[in-house]
Amino acid sequence: MGAGGKAGKARRAAREYSGLPLMLSPFHLSPSLLYRHLICSVLCSGIYKNNGYLMVSCNGGLNQMRAAICDMVTVARYLNVTLIVPELDKTSFWADPSEFRDIFDVDYFIASLRDEVRILKELPPRLKKRVEQGYLRSMPPVSWSDISYYHNQVYLHLPFLVMFLNHMHTKIKIKYKVLHLNKTDARLANNGLPMEIQKLRCRVNFDALRFTPEIEELGRRVVQILRQNGPFVVLHLRYEMDMLAFSGCTHGCSNEEAEELTRMRYAYPWWKEKVIDSKAKRKDGLCPLTPEEIAMVLKALDIDRHYQIYIAAGEIYGGQRRMAALTSAYPNVVRKETLLPSGLRFFQNHSSQMAALDYMVSLESDVFIPTYDGNMAKVVEGHRRYLGFKKTVLLDRKLIVELVDEYKNGTLSWTDFSSSVKASHTSRMGAPSRRQVIPDKPKEEDYFYANPHECLHQPDELSAL
Repeated sequence: MGAGGKAGKARRAAREYSGLPLMLSPFHLSPSLLYRHLICSVLCSGIYKNNGYLMVSCNGGLNQMRAAICDMVTVARYLNVTLIVPELDKTSFWADPSEFRDIFDVDYFIASLRDEVRILKELPPRLKKRVEQGYLRSMPPVSWSDISYYHNQVYLHLPFLVMFLNHMHTKIKIKYKVLHLNKTDARLANNGLPMEIQKLRCRVNFDALRFTPEIEELGRRVVQILRQNGPFVVLHLRYEMDMLAFSGCTHGCSNEEAEELTRMRYAYPWWKEKVIDSKAKRKDGLCPLTPEEIAMVLKALDIDRHYQIYIAAGEIYGGQRRMAALTSAYPNVVRKETLLPSGLRFFQNHSSQMAALDYMVSLESDVFIPTYDGNMAKVVEGHRRYLGFKKTVLLDRKLIVELVDEYKNGTLSWTDFSSSVKASHTSRMGAPSRRQVIPDKPKEEDYFYANPHECLHQPDELSAL
């Protein structure tokens, strides 16, 4: 091969690995100087220098993965590495085969963040081949980590992959790192992070993660149908079989149903909590409300019985029999399957795509009421705050089940029940507030994505805090 051919080959290789550091990187600085360098000169100025590649495999349901993607973009930006479009979970209970591009607008995702982080749909061919040969570090990061953990405890300990490029009869040595994070749920702290980090998490969540045009269009159609018939409430009714089985919450179930749910829990080895006291858990407010309980709450809150109640959930355990109390109190109970029966045929067996539709409708509702504080409930709550603190009723389940039991055993009148429910929820409607911080207890404190107050237009008195 002539000199021109060699030079052309070198140029092609250089383009393939463009942006990789050839000499010193910011990570040669001391930890304190590094931290200031990354936050000030990188995030603020938009200067980008590639130090390697980050691959991530998300785990969990749609909204657990959504928050994780926001975190991983932030980690990639902090480390100055190229992010490969995240891989979605296909092996969990839901077994949804959807790829990132099937749910999110991947081209918009890449383009909208181009001034923050370099994102590729897949690894460059040569690098991909090396990874397939086993040159890859795969690990689950520590939950609720500070952003600096990803440099000090992860990046610094990665081995370099070395490649030599021939250019003008000279060998050029290129070093790069490839990291695969195989768990992504709750791997970044809620609090104590620089403002630029928090705002980037919000930017990804509220802008870059746009659903595909097909999902967006279908969501608009559902909302349009609902709006034609007046106000509507979205009820995130977490009463699916898997929810009850894994939480161990069997209140109101028959003995046969309770046994069926227990068998299901034991059938999944990865679910560690097997023996669960359902009564104690419900008493502590750790169970999702039943359809009967939520019907009482809606009536107590004076939700008009003629309002449409949109059920944002999967198949309700017990079917119509279990929904009878709710549909009797609120006859206009609807689901996406009843509003657009033919439009959803391509979404069948794709739980994440169905959840994306529910997410869109939840954002547009007049009122959003989750019966359990799972991932969707929290992420939708935060998004509705971002959209102008739209009304979101955050139920005090511990108090509610106590009131329900008192009413049912005759020690509390309906008037007192209704008054107590109203009084206890006047400050639980999604109004502006600050997250509650509990040092060293991230699972117990307020979740960042439920109330990203750093990104919200707060009243003056809150902004001053």
